Amino acid sequence: MTDRFAVMLFAAGRGTRMAPLTDDRPKPLVAVGGQTLLDHALALTAVPCVSRKVVNVHYFGEMIRHHLSDQNVAISTEDPLLETGGGLRHALPLLGEGPVMTLNTDAIWSGPNPLTQLAEAWRPEMEALLLLIPPTQVKGHVGAGDFSIGPDGRLTRAPDLIYTGAQVIRTDRLGDVAESAFSLNVVWTAMAARGGLFGMTYTGRWCDVGRPESIPLAQMLMESADV
Repeated sequence: MTDRFAVMLFAAGRGTRMAPLTDDRPKPLVAVGGQTLLDHALALTAVPCVSRKVVNVHYFGEMIRHHLSDQNVAISTEDPLLETGGGLRHALPLLGEGPVMTLNTDAIWSGPNPLTQLAEAWRPEMEALLLLIPPTQVKGHVGAGDFSIGPDGRLTRAPDLIYTGAQVIRTDRLGDVAESAFSLNVVWTAMAARGGLFGMTYTGRWCDVGRPESIPLAQMLMESADV
């Protein structure tokens, strides 16, 4: 039976790469195909493996809070901004104990639900399970890949596969980091050293919507999925 997980949706960043669209709103409230990026991400959480939802806010946080006012979503407010690792740790009282899912809100997906795919592959010996994708199935991403998956499913740093922004991660070692603001990359490095960092490949397509020029690419991906 597939476990159920709390999900953390990252929505606190300043969205500087998305300027000027983020001059008067946070990046998660930028629209793609007539719907905000945040709503696209929230739609992915409407699956049986998700038990509760938490969204972190900072930049134009009140706009996001208002946008979610009629939804069953908990809000974790950051001041100052804590980055991904610090933000996840700050939200733990809302997320609860046990492994959680995290999901970036600046992407459009086409294919199987990524959270369901992660939940079905999660195993107790994993400290984290990252969802990766080959560059041939990606639009809008700038730069090299992030990881390579070994025969045993464990990850090493390499430019082969791109991290999609979706994962399952155990949170009990977040307290080992002394800094209040830190990236999850710090946690992944420690997990990899212990042999606990795993990955799997997403079987659909994915668009990184981090820049204005990625919006039409994301819309084309959505339209092709409707055909």
